[in-house]
Amino acid sequence: MCGIAGFFDKNKKLDDNQLWSYNKAMKKRGPDGSDIFFEKNEYGNVGLSHVRLSILDLSSLGKQPMFYEHLVIVLNGEIYNYIDIKKELLELGYHFHSNSDTEVVLKSFHAWGLKSVEKFRGMFAFAIYDKELNKLFMCRDRVGVKPLYYSLMNNQLVFGSELKIFFNTAGFNKEVSLDSLKTFLNFGYVSHPNTMLSGVFKADVGSWTIFDLVTSKIEKIKYWSYSSFYEEDRFSGTFEEAVQETEILIKEACELRMVSDVPVGIFLSGGFDSSLVTAILQKDRTEKLKTFTIGFSDGVDESKDAEIIAKHLGTDHTSYDCKQSDAIDLIPLLPELFDDPIADISCIPTMLVSKLARKEVTVALSADGGDELFGGYKGFANTPRMLQKINSLPFSNLTSLFLETAAPFFTGMNSHIEKKMSGISDVLKASKEDKIYQLDINHSGLPKEILNRLLKVESSILYTEKVNVKLKDQLDEIYILGVNDVLRDYLLVKVDRATMGYSLEGREPLLDHKLMEFAAKLPYNYKHDGVTSKKPIREIVYKYIPQSIMDRPKVGFDLPIYKWLNNELSFLIDEFLSEEMINKSGFFNYEYVRESLMLFKKDKLRYPNLIWRILIFQMWYYKWIN
Repeated sequence: MCGIAGFFDKNKKLDDNQLWSYNKAMKKRGPDGSDIFFEKNEYGNVGLSHVRLSILDLSSLGKQPMFYEHLVIVLNGEIYNYIDIKKELLELGYHFHSNSDTEVVLKSFHAWGLKSVEKFRGMFAFAIYDKELNKLFMCRDRVGVKPLYYSLMNNQLVFGSELKIFFNTAGFNKEVSLDSLKTFLNFGYVSHPNTMLSGVFKADVGSWTIFDLVTSKIEKIKYWSYSSFYEEDRFSGTFEEAVQETEILIKEACELRMVSDVPVGIFLSGGFDSSLVTAILQKDRTEKLKTFTIGFSDGVDESKDAEIIAKHLGTDHTSYDCKQSDAIDLIPLLPELFDDPIADISCIPTMLVSKLARKEVTVALSADGGDELFGGYKGFANTPRMLQKINSLPFSNLTSLFLETAAPFFTGMNSHIEKKMSGISDVLKASKEDKIYQLDINHSGLPKEILNRLLKVESSILYTEKVNVKLKDQLDEIYILGVNDVLRDYLLVKVDRATMGYSLEGREPLLDHKLMEFAAKLPYNYKHDGVTSKKPIREIVYKYIPQSIMDRPKVGFDLPIYKWLNNELSFLIDEFLSEEMINKSGFFNYEYVRESLMLFKKDKLRYPNLIWRILIFQMWYYKWIN
């Protein structure tokens, strides 16, 4: 696990000092080593930089940038099946000087070119500079576990693992993307391909992004798409056979992610997904796996349940009861860690459990993805019901027109009614193929009136791209949107920044692409039958842990963040949401912010998350832009 960055500068102004500044900015991603590659050629200056968190081959032979003939690579991530690929390359006559997966990726690219990535099982973002072709080949893993950002402006291509790279680039014009700001306020994160920085984009997942140094053109080539597997024939076996195959794939994915030359642990929340990963890996092992949980006795948490599960499975468990001061101390650090901002309080416990685990291990397995793949959220039950009700409304065109006309009359404290009415109208107007997409947007976002009054710019909302495949079941769109937006642009970003902020590698076994491909082919009712969620996961867990332990309401982790903002953290509101600071940043109408704060302090604001989102943005803005 590492951090990567680099550039091609036709103006020949960026140099090796710039590369070393990148490494300094990414120090937490790679505290074990740092190096650069810099070259001047006839087209401009080329540079690659790398910071290393040593996981495989801890010797100096695994250092990067790594070279082979005319190729130079920097890699962030892990290729779990690298030993099998290495055997293939040995048979082709390649020789190896290290036991690192980086050398395997480099020589795989030399042997098979763009097709090489199809062999990799893992999480990765890498860049390979080909001196002969004068091209930079950037590649990102299938679902986006590892980040990769890039910008092409003013005859410069700049790329890196974090937005800090761009803030640290000489002459880079730091401007907020207004479209991204609207999306952030509406949903709490910025959707693909945008970032909060104007002109900086997230590299496409499951894709090559190829930059030609001669023409300064970018070409994108897709090598894998989650949504495409929903076009294929459905799994035709019984539900029991589906459960058996799911268990085989999860076992394989979990064991692959134990490949490491450093200690490995597991985040155990007490829910079905993390309990499944822990149970599968602890079974048949004589040594006790290390598991970690964060609790919060003054709020809502599952730490006591996690302790019961850990005891049943026999792990070496560490649980820490988060104190109010622990959480409050982290909040001012959020803009530093989440340089592409996320406004979700779950970032805090993710940071705390990462900090806890890093005291004993260097790698931690997380169970993200189970809800998205197997229907764990309430929306997998509620969306079909809501869609059925909306479709049953008579005279849909007239009903849509009436709701659209009447909605603006519901303002202020009744803006939630406006949201529901305009949302139903939008769904009624949408085509059959777009109804679930529209329903998802309207459910997740804030009322239009709020954003129109808050922002000084018109607030048409951008969202993730629509699903563009022929689905066997239109309801499958719910699964695709969950992976292609919430998981990719929010959950995985959160885990990456929180773990790497403490120099900890996070691994995601439930996002193994073989498992994802199989889950996509399962019939909708095999995953969620309208009552029971994550049916295959539940059946497998019950084989390892008694149903009496597991069957309890899902509570998650909660912090009284709004209470704190009115008390211990009120100084943040006083500073960043003051009239001076609001007007200085220039994006928000202060009078509406003031009105909202008055209601917030009386606990009467219907959407209190709005205050948290404005605060997070203002803190980010004054950290990085102003």
